[in-house]
Amino acid sequence: MSTVEQFGYRQELQRSLGFADLMIYGLIFMVPIAPFGIFGHVFAVSHGMVALAYVIGLVAMAFTALSYAQMARAFPMAGSVYTYAGRGIAAPVGFIAGWSILLDYVLVPSLLYLVAGVAMNSFVPAVPVWLWLVAFVVLNTVVNYLGIQMTARITRIMLVAELAVLAIFLVVGGVALAQGKAQTGALTPFFDSAGFSWSVVLAAASVAVLSFLGFDGISTLAEENREDARRLGRSMVAALALAAVLFVAQTWVAALLTPGRDALIANDDPAGSAFYTTAEFAGGHWLSVLTAVATAIAWGFANSLVAQAATSRLLFAMGRDRQLPSFLAKVDPKHKVPVNATLVVAALSLIIGVYMSTRPTGIGELSSLVNFGAMAAFLLLHVSVIVHYVIRRRSRNWLAHLVVPVVGIVVLVAVVFNQSVYAQWAGGIWLAVGLLVLGISYARGRRPALPSEVK
Repeated sequence: MSTVEQFGYRQELQRSLGFADLMIYGLIFMVPIAPFGIFGHVFAVSHGMVALAYVIGLVAMAFTALSYAQMARAFPMAGSVYTYAGRGIAAPVGFIAGWSILLDYVLVPSLLYLVAGVAMNSFVPAVPVWLWLVAFVVLNTVVNYLGIQMTARITRIMLVAELAVLAIFLVVGGVALAQGKAQTGALTPFFDSAGFSWSVVLAAASVAVLSFLGFDGISTLAEENREDARRLGRSMVAALALAAVLFVAQTWVAALLTPGRDALIANDDPAGSAFYTTAEFAGGHWLSVLTAVATAIAWGFANSLVAQAATSRLLFAMGRDRQLPSFLAKVDPKHKVPVNATLVVAALSLIIGVYMSTRPTGIGELSSLVNFGAMAAFLLLHVSVIVHYVIRRRSRNWLAHLVVPVVGIVVLVAVVFNQSVYAQWAGGIWLAVGLLVLGISYARGRRPALPSEVK
């Protein structure tokens, strides 16, 4: 098995995670019930073809997962796409990839805390959203500080709980359909000729893909994987496939039962309550409350827990290479976790989350930015596969090392092109700032370099 020492690093993190741990981590990061929280918006944007939007989102992410698996095998280190682009192409490109994915990783915990805080505030209005944010941030920071094994144990428990809630919804929804409560035809969530156009479906997929983001977080745990590097890539593909089945199943059932379809398509779902309204229509008020509380806990605790862990590992990797402040590379000697990076993520999540809670469209704005950062980084990931394997190593495995990444690039470009204008502009500005930071580094004679490149 390849070791980090081969690439100029010391093994500091604890290797304690197996295939099951990694796959569960990815599933929790994606959240098996993720569509609960954004169902209404995806339904409106897709003109009711919400299941189709998730299928296309799966296609986009499937090619990316396969490219991740190839690069994880070549470079089994923390840092995700930052490491893969830096090692596969060049250190400066790695910096831009890391900078792009930071827009995803740094904002994801804030988005999760905000969604959970808003949901909990709707049930306990006496407790303001910002206080819920503080509670979730503190809880997750303590759990992550106690070590990756503690995080792994918690994620197993949360996964079982989320799957139980999802099973209840699917059973109750199935009974409702058997009772004749369907509001449309069985195939409408996949295709409706009255509202279909590629621009509509791709725009919806650009939102639905948010639910799939997280499988890539498995790659940040490469230095805590105790098995062969191939298992890391396989766990990503397995987690993505399982999540896709769950996403399509629940959105298909929900789309069939959604009341007031035309009004939802016309007015969108600014309150984010469409799924809970559908659950109440299907099974009663108790099901609405159950799915809403489950969403709050899943987003605010389980998902944000692993998101914080993944983000801290990315900051750790970039700090270790001195492409971000080196204090981020400090590892706690007892718990074997990047302690400073974990605390920085907690602080940023709290500040951004509290600020966005004061904006009426805070959740939508954060969602758009998270997606743009991920898509931009994934594009560089596909390029790194081609450069590393086909150009440098003269690989003749055309399918894995050329066809898959090229198709992945085409699909991602289509998704990014159909994102909101706000996301394109804000994301473009973020990339411009990254290029400016890189330019300043060059001007100061501090060209980004990886340990094996240091002269």
